[in-house]
Amino acid sequence: MKSFTKTRSFLLKCKRVWLTLKKPSKQEFEQITKVSAIGILVLGLLGFLISMIMKLFLQ
Repeated sequence: MKSFTKTRSFLLKCKRVWLTLKKPSKQEFEQITKVSAIGILVLGLLGFLISMIMKLFLQ
């Protein structure tokens, strides 16, 4: 019975979040896409630089 109550509570919370969601405008979507792409590029560059530094020092 306790797990049923927890599940029901969780589903009610999910429903509340779902009802407050809205579709992003084209401008919002483009901005999110640009920020995500920049983040991916920065992390990729950082990983590449760390890899190159490790190769230089471990040889």
